[in-house]
Amino acid sequence: SPFPEEDPTTPDVRKPLPPRGHEDTDTAIIAVTITLVFLTLLTALVVIGIYLYRNRGTYHTYEQPEPDAAEEPPAKDKEEYFI
Repeated sequence: SPFPEEDPTTPDVRKPLPPRGHEDTDTAIIAVTITLVFLTLLTALVVIGIYLYRNRGTYHTYEQPEPDAAEEPPAKDKEEYFI
């Protein structure tokens, strides 16, 4: 055959080798990105949990209750029957 099976030794024809450590750098960048996203979500959940714990829905008002609405006996003159 006119072409040799082995790689040519001429520097102009030889394929450049990929730089070593390129895959390691990509893996490190992906790992750091995933870690930062996870920590951000965890921090957001903690902040939301603290907010919901502090604001449980109990509201304190300083107004005096109206004396008329405090204790009214229920009216017993009407009863409804459902058939």
